[in-house]
Amino acid sequence: MNNNFSKLGKQLLDIWGQLGASQRISVIAATFVLLAGLGTVTFWSSHKDYGLLYGGLSDAESSKVIAALDDAKISYKIGGGGSISIPSDKVYQMRMQLAGKGIPQSGDGVGFEIFDKPNFGISDFVQRANYTRALQGELSRTISQINEVESARVMIVLPENRLLLDKDKFPTASVFVHVRGNSQLQASSINSIRFLVANSVEGLKPNHVSVVDNLGNVLSENSDNDSLTGLSSSQLGIRRNLEQYLSKKAQDMLEKVLGPGQAIVRVSAEVNYDSMTTTQEKFDPDGQVVRTQTKNDESIDTATSANTTPTGISANTQSETNSSTAAAAPVNNSKNRKTTSTVEYEIGKTRTDIVQTAGGIKRLTAAITVATQMQGTGADRKAVARTPEEMEKLRRIVSSALGTDSSRGDTVSLEELTFNDQFAVDMTQQLDKQQNRDFWTNLAINATYPALGLAAIFILFRMFKRAPVQEIPLGVPVGRLGHKQGNGNGHPARYGDFSFEPQPGVVTVDVLNKLIRENPNNMTQAIRDWMHRGHKTETEHDRR
Repeated sequence: MNNNFSKLGKQLLDIWGQLGASQRISVIAATFVLLAGLGTVTFWSSHKDYGLLYGGLSDAESSKVIAALDDAKISYKIGGGGSISIPSDKVYQMRMQLAGKGIPQSGDGVGFEIFDKPNFGISDFVQRANYTRALQGELSRTISQINEVESARVMIVLPENRLLLDKDKFPTASVFVHVRGNSQLQASSINSIRFLVANSVEGLKPNHVSVVDNLGNVLSENSDNDSLTGLSSSQLGIRRNLEQYLSKKAQDMLEKVLGPGQAIVRVSAEVNYDSMTTTQEKFDPDGQVVRTQTKNDESIDTATSANTTPTGISANTQSETNSSTAAAAPVNNSKNRKTTSTVEYEIGKTRTDIVQTAGGIKRLTAAITVATQMQGTGADRKAVARTPEEMEKLRRIVSSALGTDSSRGDTVSLEELTFNDQFAVDMTQQLDKQQNRDFWTNLAINATYPALGLAAIFILFRMFKRAPVQEIPLGVPVGRLGHKQGNGNGHPARYGDFSFEPQPGVVTVDVLNKLIRENPNNMTQAIRDWMHRGHKTETEHDRR
Protein backbone atom coordinates (compact mmCIF):
# COMPACT_ATOMS: atom_id res chain seq x y z
CA MET A 1 0.00 0.00 0.00
CA ASN A 2 2.80 2.43 0.91
CA ASN A 3 4.63 1.56 -2.31
CA ASN A 4 1.52 2.34 -4.32
CA PHE A 5 1.14 5.71 -2.64
CA SER A 6 4.82 6.47 -3.17
CA LYS A 7 4.54 5.53 -6.86
CA LEU A 8 1.40 7.66 -7.22
CA GLY A 9 3.13 10.60 -5.55
CA LYS A 10 6.18 10.19 -7.78
CA GLN A 11 4.01 10.07 -10.86
CA LEU A 12 2.13 13.23 -9.74
CA LEU A 13 5.45 14.98 -9.19
CA ASP A 14 6.59 13.93 -12.64
CA ILE A 15 3.38 15.23 -14.16
CA TRP A 16 3.74 18.51 -12.21
CA GLY A 17 7.30 18.91 -13.44
CA GLN A 18 6.29 18.37 -17.06
CA LEU A 19 3.44 20.93 -16.89
CA GLY A 20 3.93 24.42 -18.22
CA ALA A 21 3.32 27.68 -16.35
CA SER A 22 -0.19 28.17 -17.72
CA GLN A 23 -1.17 24.62 -16.89
CA ARG A 24 0.14 24.95 -13.35
CA ILE A 25 -1.86 28.16 -12.86
CA SER A 26 -4.99 26.41 -14.12
CA VAL A 27 -4.45 23.49 -11.72
CA ILE A 28 -3.87 25.84 -8.76
CA ALA A 29 -6.97 27.93 -9.60
CA ALA A 30 -9.14 24.83 -9.94
CA THR A 31 -7.83 23.45 -6.65
CA PHE A 32 -8.51 26.75 -4.88
CA VAL A 33 -12.08 26.93 -6.23
CA LEU A 34 -12.69 23.33 -5.18
CA LEU A 35 -11.38 23.92 -1.66
CA ALA A 36 -13.41 27.17 -1.32
CA GLY A 37 -16.59 25.38 -2.39
CA LEU A 38 -15.97 22.54 0.04
CA GLY A 39 -15.29 25.01 2.86
CA THR A 40 -18.47 26.97 2.12
CA VAL A 41 -20.59 23.84 2.06
CA THR A 42 -19.04 22.66 5.32
CA PHE A 43 -19.59 26.02 7.02
CA TRP A 44 -23.26 26.32 6.03
CA SER A 45 -23.96 22.70 6.88
CA SER A 46 -22.56 23.19 10.39
CA HIS A 47 -24.22 26.64 10.84
CA LYS A 48 -27.40 26.66 12.95
CA ASP A 49 -30.43 28.59 11.75
CA TYR A 50 -31.70 30.78 14.60
CA GLY A 51 -35.29 32.00 14.94
CA LEU A 52 -36.83 34.72 17.11
CA LEU A 53 -38.13 33.36 20.41
CA TYR A 54 -39.34 36.63 21.97
CA GLY A 55 -38.91 40.30 21.13
CA GLY A 56 -39.45 43.57 22.97
CA LEU A 57 -38.86 42.08 26.41
CA SER A 58 -37.95 44.12 29.44
CA ASP A 59 -34.67 43.47 31.26
CA ALA A 60 -36.40 41.58 34.07
CA GLU A 61 -38.33 39.30 31.71
CA SER A 62 -35.24 38.77 29.52
CA SER A 63 -33.27 37.56 32.54
CA LYS A 64 -36.02 35.05 33.36
CA VAL A 65 -36.08 33.71 29.80
CA ILE A 66 -32.27 33.40 29.69
CA ALA A 67 -32.24 31.54 33.01
CA ALA A 68 -34.83 29.08 31.66
CA LEU A 69 -32.78 28.57 28.47
CA ASP A 70 -29.64 27.91 30.49
CA ASP A 71 -31.48 25.31 32.55
CA ALA A 72 -32.70 23.64 29.34
CA LYS A 73 -29.12 23.81 27.90
CA ILE A 74 -30.27 25.55 24.71
CA SER A 75 -27.97 27.96 22.88
CA TYR A 76 -29.32 31.47 22.32
CA LYS A 77 -28.44 34.85 20.89
CA ILE A 78 -29.37 38.20 22.44
CA GLY A 79 -30.27 40.99 20.02
CA GLY A 80 -31.29 44.61 20.31
CA GLY A 81 -34.68 45.70 21.55
CA GLY A 82 -34.97 42.88 24.08
CA SER A 83 -35.01 40.11 21.45
CA ILE A 84 -33.80 36.55 22.09
CA SER A 85 -33.19 33.98 19.32
CA ILE A 86 -32.71 30.22 19.58
CA PRO A 87 -32.34 27.43 16.98
CA SER A 88 -35.36 27.45 14.68
CA ASP A 89 -36.28 23.81 15.30
CA LYS A 90 -36.79 24.52 19.02
CA VAL A 91 -38.66 27.84 18.92
CA TYR A 92 -42.23 26.56 19.24
CA GLN A 93 -41.35 23.83 21.71
CA MET A 94 -39.55 26.31 23.97
CA ARG A 95 -42.39 28.83 23.76
CA MET A 96 -44.87 26.24 25.05
CA GLN A 97 -42.52 25.21 27.84
CA LEU A 98 -41.96 28.80 28.95
CA ALA A 99 -45.69 29.57 28.72
CA GLY A 100 -46.33 26.66 31.10
CA LYS A 101 -43.99 28.32 33.60
CA GLY A 102 -45.61 31.74 33.16
CA ILE A 103 -42.59 33.24 31.40
CA PRO A 104 -42.58 35.93 30.18
CA GLN A 105 -45.31 37.77 31.99
CA SER A 106 -47.20 40.49 30.16
CA GLY A 107 -46.43 44.00 31.34
CA ASP A 108 -50.04 45.12 30.81
CA GLY A 109 -51.30 43.62 34.06
CA VAL A 110 -53.76 40.88 34.80
CA GLY A 111 -57.00 40.62 32.85
CA PHE A 112 -60.28 38.79 33.36
CA GLU A 113 -58.35 35.55 33.81
CA ILE A 114 -58.21 36.54 37.47
CA PHE A 115 -61.71 35.08 37.76
CA ASP A 116 -60.75 31.72 36.25
CA LYS A 117 -59.91 30.31 39.67
CA PRO A 118 -62.86 30.01 42.08
CA ASN A 119 -62.49 32.13 45.18
CA PHE A 120 -64.94 31.38 47.95
CA GLY A 121 -65.48 33.49 51.00
CA ILE A 122 -64.06 36.75 49.63
CA SER A 123 -65.65 40.05 50.56
CA ASP A 124 -67.51 42.36 48.24
CA PHE A 125 -64.69 44.90 48.49
CA VAL A 126 -62.10 42.36 47.25
CA GLN A 127 -64.45 41.30 44.46
CA ARG A 128 -64.84 44.90 43.27
CA ALA A 129 -61.08 45.46 43.51
CA ASN A 130 -60.45 42.35 41.38
CA TYR A 131 -62.98 43.52 38.82
CA THR A 132 -61.30 46.92 38.61
CA ARG A 133 -57.88 45.28 38.18
CA ALA A 134 -59.19 43.00 35.45
CA LEU A 135 -60.84 45.91 33.62
CA GLN A 136 -57.66 47.98 33.80
CA GLY A 137 -55.59 45.09 32.45
CA GLU A 138 -57.93 44.41 29.55
CA LEU A 139 -58.02 48.09 28.58
CA SER A 140 -54.21 48.28 28.76
CA ARG A 141 -53.88 45.29 26.45
CA THR A 142 -56.38 46.74 24.00
CA ILE A 143 -54.74 50.17 23.89
CA SER A 144 -51.32 48.54 23.35
CA GLN A 145 -52.63 47.14 20.05
CA ILE A 146 -52.58 50.64 18.51
CA ASN A 147 -49.67 50.97 16.09
CA GLU A 148 -48.21 54.11 17.68
CA VAL A 149 -48.45 52.76 21.26
CA GLU A 150 -45.75 50.44 22.60
CA SER A 151 -47.33 49.87 26.03
CA ALA A 152 -50.11 51.39 28.14
CA ARG A 153 -51.35 51.52 31.71
CA VAL A 154 -54.91 52.38 32.73
CA MET A 155 -56.04 53.54 36.20
CA ILE A 156 -59.77 53.71 36.96
CA VAL A 157 -61.35 55.40 39.98
CA LEU A 158 -64.92 54.32 40.77
CA PRO A 159 -67.04 56.01 43.47
CA GLU A 160 -68.20 53.89 46.37
CA ASN A 161 -71.66 52.35 46.31
CA ARG A 162 -73.79 54.21 48.82
CA LEU A 163 -77.47 54.48 49.51
CA LEU A 164 -77.42 58.22 48.86
CA LEU A 165 -75.67 59.17 45.67
CA ASP A 166 -73.53 62.27 45.46
CA LYS A 167 -73.80 64.02 42.11
CA ASP A 168 -70.38 65.60 42.59
CA LYS A 169 -68.66 62.20 42.60
CA PHE A 170 -68.32 60.41 39.26
CA PRO A 171 -65.95 57.84 37.70
CA THR A 172 -62.61 59.04 36.35
CA ALA A 173 -59.76 57.36 34.50
CA SER A 174 -56.13 58.06 33.62
CA VAL A 175 -54.22 56.47 30.73
CA PHE A 176 -50.42 56.39 30.50
CA VAL A 177 -49.07 55.48 27.05
CA HIS A 178 -45.49 54.74 25.96
CA VAL A 179 -45.24 55.91 22.36
CA ARG A 180 -43.00 54.16 19.86
CA GLY A 181 -39.95 56.16 18.82
CA ASN A 182 -40.71 59.03 21.25
CA SER A 183 -43.17 60.50 18.75
CA GLN A 184 -46.54 62.08 19.51
CA LEU A 185 -49.95 60.50 19.17
CA GLN A 186 -52.34 61.87 16.59
CA ALA A 187 -55.50 63.60 17.76
CA SER A 188 -57.61 60.80 16.29
CA SER A 189 -55.71 58.17 18.32
CA ILE A 190 -56.12 60.20 21.53
CA ASN A 191 -59.88 60.52 21.01
CA SER A 192 -60.09 56.81 20.25
CA ILE A 193 -58.38 55.96 23.53
CA ARG A 194 -60.67 58.26 25.52
CA PHE A 195 -63.86 56.92 23.97
CA LEU A 196 -62.66 53.33 24.34
CA VAL A 197 -62.07 53.75 28.08
CA ALA A 198 -65.25 55.77 28.61
CA ASN A 199 -67.47 53.21 26.89
CA SER A 200 -65.91 50.39 28.92
CA VAL A 201 -66.72 51.86 32.34
CA GLU A 202 -70.28 52.52 33.46
CA GLY A 203 -71.03 56.19 34.01
CA LEU A 204 -67.63 57.39 32.74
CA LYS A 205 -67.59 60.26 30.26
CA PRO A 206 -64.84 60.87 27.69
CA ASN A 207 -64.19 64.31 29.21
CA HIS A 208 -63.18 62.62 32.48
CA VAL A 209 -60.44 60.48 30.86
CA SER A 210 -56.89 61.94 30.96
CA VAL A 211 -54.16 60.73 28.60
CA VAL A 212 -50.43 61.27 29.33
CA ASP A 213 -47.46 60.03 27.28
CA ASN A 214 -43.99 58.91 28.36
CA LEU A 215 -42.54 62.38 27.63
CA GLY A 216 -44.79 63.98 30.24
CA ASN A 217 -47.14 65.64 27.74
CA VAL A 218 -50.83 65.90 28.62
CA LEU A 219 -52.49 64.75 25.42
CA SER A 220 -56.14 65.17 26.46
CA GLU A 221 -57.87 68.53 26.59
CA ASN A 222 -60.72 69.54 28.87
CA SER A 223 -63.57 69.75 26.38
CA ASP A 224 -66.36 69.91 28.96
CA ASN A 225 -68.90 72.38 27.57
CA ASP A 226 -70.12 73.22 31.06
CA SER A 227 -66.77 74.70 32.08
CA LEU A 228 -65.35 78.02 30.93
CA THR A 229 -62.00 76.42 30.07
CA GLY A 230 -63.60 73.71 28.00
CA LEU A 231 -65.81 76.21 26.17
CA SER A 232 -62.89 78.49 25.36
CA SER A 233 -60.77 75.58 24.16
CA SER A 234 -63.56 74.32 21.93
CA GLN A 235 -64.16 77.75 20.43
CA LEU A 236 -60.47 78.26 19.79
CA GLY A 237 -60.21 74.86 18.10
CA ILE A 238 -63.18 75.65 15.83
CA ARG A 239 -61.68 78.98 14.80
CA ARG A 240 -58.22 77.52 14.23
CA ASN A 241 -59.55 74.70 12.05
CA LEU A 242 -61.64 77.12 9.99
CA GLU A 243 -58.73 79.49 9.40
CA GLN A 244 -56.40 76.64 8.43
CA TYR A 245 -58.94 75.21 6.03
CA LEU A 246 -59.55 78.54 4.26
CA SER A 247 -55.83 79.41 4.13
CA LYS A 248 -54.90 76.04 2.62
CA LYS A 249 -57.75 76.28 0.13
CA ALA A 250 -56.61 79.68 -1.20
CA GLN A 251 -52.89 78.89 -1.09
CA ASP A 252 -53.27 75.63 -3.03
CA MET A 253 -55.13 77.48 -5.76
CA LEU A 254 -52.49 80.22 -6.00
CA GLU A 255 -49.62 77.71 -6.09
CA LYS A 256 -51.30 75.98 -9.02
CA VAL A 257 -51.15 79.29 -10.90
CA LEU A 258 -47.88 80.83 -9.64
CA GLY A 259 -45.88 77.74 -8.69
CA PRO A 260 -44.93 76.05 -5.42
CA GLY A 261 -43.71 78.41 -2.71
CA GLN A 262 -44.78 81.54 -4.61
CA ALA A 263 -47.68 82.58 -2.35
CA ILE A 264 -48.41 82.93 1.37
CA VAL A 265 -52.03 83.11 2.57
CA ARG A 266 -53.23 83.83 6.10
CA VAL A 267 -56.91 84.12 7.00
CA SER A 268 -58.42 85.54 10.17
CA ALA A 269 -62.03 84.58 10.89
CA GLU A 270 -64.47 86.02 13.42
CA VAL A 271 -66.88 83.27 14.38
CA ASN A 272 -70.27 83.82 15.95
CA TYR A 273 -70.63 81.53 18.96
CA ASP A 274 -74.12 82.76 19.92
CA SER A 275 -77.10 80.45 19.53
CA MET A 276 -80.36 82.29 18.71
CA THR A 277 -83.96 81.30 18.06
CA THR A 278 -86.10 83.82 16.09
CA THR A 279 -89.92 83.58 15.89
CA GLN A 280 -91.87 85.58 13.26
CA GLU A 281 -95.69 85.89 13.02
CA LYS A 282 -97.46 87.46 10.03
CA PHE A 283 -101.26 88.16 9.86
CA ASP A 284 -103.19 88.20 6.57
CA PRO A 285 -106.41 90.29 6.85
CA ASP A 286 -107.58 89.22 3.41
CA GLY A 287 -107.53 85.56 4.29
CA GLN A 288 -110.54 85.56 6.68
CA VAL A 289 -112.13 82.33 7.78
CA VAL A 290 -115.38 82.01 9.82
CA ARG A 291 -114.43 80.76 13.21
CA THR A 292 -117.83 80.79 15.11
CA GLN A 293 -121.35 81.96 14.20
CA THR A 294 -124.14 82.56 16.80
CA LYS A 295 -127.83 83.49 16.04
CA ASN A 296 -130.41 84.41 18.80
CA ASP A 297 -134.20 84.77 17.97
CA GLU A 298 -136.34 86.28 20.85
CA SER A 299 -140.22 86.93 20.77
CA ILE A 300 -142.22 88.81 23.61
CA ASP A 301 -146.13 89.12 23.82
CA THR A 302 -147.79 91.65 26.37
CA ALA A 303 -151.57 92.61 27.13
CA THR A 304 -152.73 95.69 29.22
CA SER A 305 -156.31 97.24 30.04
CA ALA A 306 -157.30 100.93 30.71
CA ASN A 307 -159.02 101.69 34.14
CA THR A 308 -160.90 105.14 34.69
CA THR A 309 -161.82 104.65 38.32
CA PRO A 310 -159.70 106.60 40.67
CA THR A 311 -157.29 104.58 42.52
CA GLY A 312 -158.57 103.27 45.74
CA ILE A 313 -162.35 103.88 45.16
CA SER A 314 -163.06 100.75 43.17
CA ALA A 315 -161.35 98.76 45.73
CA ASN A 316 -163.44 100.11 48.59
CA THR A 317 -166.82 100.43 46.89
CA GLN A 318 -168.68 97.40 45.74
CA SER A 319 -171.70 98.02 43.50
CA GLU A 320 -173.12 96.83 40.30
CA THR A 321 -172.18 100.05 38.56
CA ASN A 322 -168.62 99.49 39.33
CA SER A 323 -168.71 95.91 38.12
CA SER A 324 -170.15 96.78 34.80
CA THR A 325 -167.74 99.60 34.34
CA ALA A 326 -164.80 97.30 35.04
CA ALA A 327 -166.03 94.73 32.61
CA ALA A 328 -166.37 97.28 29.90
CA ALA A 329 -162.78 98.64 30.26
CA PRO A 330 -160.64 98.26 27.06
CA VAL A 331 -157.57 95.91 26.86
CA ASN A 332 -154.16 96.76 25.03
CA ASN A 333 -152.13 93.85 23.45
CA SER A 334 -148.41 94.24 22.21
CA LYS A 335 -145.94 91.81 20.59
CA ASN A 336 -142.07 92.28 20.43
CA ARG A 337 -139.65 90.09 18.33
CA LYS A 338 -135.80 90.33 18.61
CA THR A 339 -133.22 88.49 16.44
CA THR A 340 -129.45 88.69 17.24
CA SER A 341 -126.66 87.16 15.05
CA THR A 342 -122.98 87.02 16.06
CA VAL A 343 -120.24 85.90 13.58
CA GLU A 344 -116.53 85.59 14.57
CA TYR A 345 -113.83 85.43 11.85
CA GLU A 346 -110.27 83.92 12.08
CA ILE A 347 -107.57 86.08 10.52
CA GLY A 348 -104.81 84.13 8.59
CA LYS A 349 -101.48 83.96 10.46
CA THR A 350 -98.01 82.64 9.48
CA ARG A 351 -95.46 81.69 12.19
CA THR A 352 -91.75 81.05 11.44
CA ASP A 353 -89.19 79.77 13.97
CA ILE A 354 -85.53 80.30 12.96
CA VAL A 355 -82.82 78.58 15.03
CA GLN A 356 -79.27 79.87 14.45
CA THR A 357 -76.56 77.62 15.90
CA ALA A 358 -73.08 78.74 16.92
CA GLY A 359 -70.26 78.67 14.39
CA GLY A 360 -71.39 81.15 11.79
CA ILE A 361 -68.84 83.46 10.20
CA LYS A 362 -69.20 87.09 11.21
CA ARG A 363 -66.24 88.50 9.30
CA LEU A 364 -63.27 87.31 7.21
CA THR A 365 -59.93 89.04 6.74
CA ALA A 366 -57.33 87.59 4.37
CA ALA A 367 -53.70 88.71 3.96
CA ILE A 368 -52.01 87.36 0.81
CA THR A 369 -48.44 87.84 -0.33
CA VAL A 370 -47.24 86.70 -3.75
CA ALA A 371 -43.63 86.54 -4.92
CA THR A 372 -42.37 88.95 -7.52
CA GLN A 373 -41.68 87.46 -10.93
CA MET A 374 -37.99 86.89 -11.63
CA GLN A 375 -36.43 86.92 -15.10
CA GLY A 376 -32.95 85.93 -16.16
CA THR A 377 -30.33 83.78 -14.47
CA GLY A 378 -27.22 84.49 -12.43
CA ALA A 379 -26.15 88.11 -12.36
CA ASP A 380 -28.79 89.04 -14.96
CA ARG A 381 -31.64 87.83 -12.73
CA LYS A 382 -34.02 90.69 -11.87
CA ALA A 383 -37.51 91.21 -10.52
CA VAL A 384 -40.39 92.21 -12.79
CA ALA A 385 -43.54 93.61 -11.15
CA ARG A 386 -46.97 92.38 -12.17
CA THR A 387 -49.50 94.71 -13.73
CA PRO A 388 -52.49 96.02 -11.72
CA GLU A 389 -54.80 93.96 -13.92
CA GLU A 390 -52.99 90.76 -12.97
CA MET A 391 -53.07 91.65 -9.27
CA GLU A 392 -56.80 92.36 -9.47
CA LYS A 393 -57.41 89.00 -11.12
CA LEU A 394 -55.54 87.22 -8.36
CA ARG A 395 -57.48 89.14 -5.71
CA ARG A 396 -60.81 88.26 -7.33
CA ILE A 397 -60.09 84.55 -7.58
CA VAL A 398 -58.96 84.47 -3.94
CA SER A 399 -62.11 86.29 -2.85
CA SER A 400 -64.23 83.81 -4.75
CA ALA A 401 -62.37 80.88 -3.24
CA LEU A 402 -62.80 82.19 0.32
CA GLY A 403 -66.45 83.12 -0.22
CA THR A 404 -66.09 86.69 1.03
CA ASP A 405 -69.17 88.90 1.47
CA SER A 406 -68.87 92.67 1.28
CA SER A 407 -72.01 93.13 3.37
CA ARG A 408 -70.24 91.50 6.32
CA GLY A 409 -67.22 93.74 5.89
CA ASP A 410 -64.88 91.01 4.56
CA THR A 411 -61.56 92.28 3.20
CA VAL A 412 -58.84 90.67 1.08
CA SER A 413 -55.37 92.29 1.06
CA LEU A 414 -53.06 91.22 -1.80
CA GLU A 415 -49.45 92.44 -1.99
CA GLU A 416 -46.50 91.55 -4.20
CA LEU A 417 -43.10 91.25 -2.53
CA THR A 418 -39.68 89.81 -3.34
CA PHE A 419 -39.12 86.61 -1.40
CA ASN A 420 -35.72 85.96 0.17
CA ASP A 421 -34.89 82.66 -1.56
CA GLN A 422 -31.10 82.93 -1.35
CA PHE A 423 -30.93 80.24 1.30
CA ALA A 424 -33.05 77.90 -0.82
CA VAL A 425 -30.87 78.60 -3.88
CA ASP A 426 -27.68 77.86 -1.93
CA MET A 427 -29.13 74.66 -0.52
CA THR A 428 -30.24 73.58 -3.98
CA GLN A 429 -26.76 74.18 -5.38
CA GLN A 430 -25.16 72.24 -2.53
CA LEU A 431 -27.58 69.38 -3.01
CA ASP A 432 -26.86 69.33 -6.75
CA LYS A 433 -23.11 69.24 -6.11
CA GLN A 434 -23.47 66.52 -3.51
CA GLN A 435 -25.71 64.53 -5.84
CA ASN A 436 -23.22 64.82 -8.70
CA ARG A 437 -20.35 63.87 -6.38
CA ASP A 438 -22.24 60.83 -5.11
CA PHE A 439 -23.13 59.83 -8.65
CA TRP A 440 -19.56 59.87 -9.90
CA THR A 441 -18.31 58.21 -6.71
CA ASN A 442 -20.78 55.36 -7.04
CA LEU A 443 -20.02 55.08 -10.73
CA ALA A 444 -16.27 54.84 -10.01
CA ILE A 445 -16.84 52.26 -7.26
CA ASN A 446 -19.11 50.18 -9.46
CA ALA A 447 -16.69 50.37 -12.37
CA THR A 448 -13.63 49.44 -10.26
CA TYR A 449 -14.62 45.82 -9.71
CA PRO A 450 -15.33 45.06 -13.39
CA ALA A 451 -12.09 46.82 -14.31
CA LEU A 452 -10.11 44.71 -11.84
CA GLY A 453 -11.80 41.58 -13.19
CA LEU A 454 -10.96 42.53 -16.77
CA ALA A 455 -7.38 43.32 -15.75
CA ALA A 456 -7.03 39.91 -14.07
CA ILE A 457 -8.44 38.18 -17.15
CA PHE A 458 -6.08 40.14 -19.41
CA ILE A 459 -3.05 39.23 -17.26
CA LEU A 460 -3.99 35.56 -17.28
CA PHE A 461 -4.52 35.68 -21.03
CA ARG A 462 -1.08 37.24 -21.54
CA MET A 463 0.49 34.60 -19.29
CA PHE A 464 -1.21 31.80 -21.20
CA LYS A 465 -0.17 33.30 -24.49
CA ARG A 466 3.49 33.67 -23.52
CA ALA A 467 3.77 30.23 -21.95
CA PRO A 468 5.06 27.46 -24.28
CA VAL A 469 2.50 24.93 -25.42
CA GLN A 470 3.26 21.48 -24.07
CA GLU A 471 0.96 18.62 -24.90
CA ILE A 472 0.67 15.34 -23.06
CA PRO A 473 -0.42 12.64 -25.47
CA LEU A 474 -3.37 10.69 -24.15
CA GLY A 475 -3.28 6.96 -23.96
CA VAL A 476 0.36 6.82 -22.89
CA PRO A 477 1.12 5.26 -19.50
CA VAL A 478 2.24 7.79 -16.93
CA GLY A 479 5.38 5.90 -16.07
CA ARG A 480 6.65 6.01 -19.63
CA LEU A 481 6.47 9.78 -20.06
CA GLY A 482 9.84 11.35 -20.61
CA HIS A 483 11.56 8.04 -21.64
CA LYS A 484 13.08 8.04 -25.10
CA GLN A 485 12.73 4.79 -26.97
CA GLY A 486 13.64 4.08 -30.51
CA ASN A 487 11.40 3.12 -33.38
CA GLY A 488 13.68 0.46 -34.80
CA ASN A 489 16.00 2.84 -36.61
CA GLY A 490 17.64 4.27 -33.52
CA HIS A 491 15.45 7.36 -33.57
CA PRO A 492 12.70 8.02 -31.02
CA ALA A 493 9.19 8.80 -32.21
CA ARG A 494 8.52 12.39 -31.08
CA TYR A 495 5.06 13.93 -30.78
CA GLY A 496 5.50 17.52 -29.74
CA ASP A 497 8.02 17.83 -26.90
CA PHE A 498 7.43 14.32 -25.51
CA SER A 499 8.92 11.05 -26.61
CA PHE A 500 7.20 7.73 -26.25
CA GLU A 501 7.13 4.33 -27.83
CA PRO A 502 3.84 3.53 -29.58
CA GLN A 503 2.09 0.62 -27.96
CA PRO A 504 -0.45 -1.42 -29.89
CA GLY A 505 -4.00 -1.21 -28.59
CA VAL A 506 -3.41 1.93 -26.48
CA VAL A 507 -4.44 4.70 -28.89
CA THR A 508 -8.12 4.27 -29.71
CA VAL A 509 -10.42 6.11 -32.08
CA ASP A 510 -11.84 8.21 -29.24
CA VAL A 511 -8.36 9.14 -28.11
CA LEU A 512 -7.39 10.13 -31.65
CA ASN A 513 -10.49 12.32 -32.00
CA LYS A 514 -9.71 14.00 -28.72
CA LEU A 515 -6.08 14.57 -29.72
CA ILE A 516 -7.15 16.03 -33.03
CA ARG A 517 -9.57 18.45 -31.33
CA GLU A 518 -7.05 19.55 -28.72
CA ASN A 519 -3.77 19.60 -30.71
CA PRO A 520 -4.47 19.60 -34.45
CA ASN A 521 -0.95 20.79 -35.37
CA ASN A 522 0.84 18.11 -33.37
CA MET A 523 -1.51 15.41 -34.60
CA THR A 524 -0.89 16.46 -38.22
CA GLN A 525 2.83 16.16 -37.68
CA ALA A 526 2.39 12.81 -35.95
CA ILE A 527 0.32 11.42 -38.83
CA ARG A 528 2.96 12.57 -41.31
CA ASP A 529 5.70 10.90 -39.28
CA TRP A 530 3.63 7.75 -39.07
CA MET A 531 2.98 7.68 -42.79
CA HIS A 532 6.62 8.40 -43.54
CA ARG A 533 7.71 5.69 -41.12
CA GLY A 534 5.32 3.24 -42.84
CA HIS A 535 6.73 4.12 -46.26
CA LYS A 536 10.29 3.66 -45.08
CA THR A 537 9.40 0.27 -43.61
CA GLU A 538 7.92 -0.95 -46.92
CA THR A 539 11.04 0.24 -48.82
CA GLU A 540 13.35 -1.65 -46.52
CA HIS A 541 11.17 -4.76 -46.90
CA ASP A 542 11.40 -4.55 -50.68
CA ARG A 543 15.15 -4.19 -50.50
CA ARG A 544 15.38 -7.26 -48.43
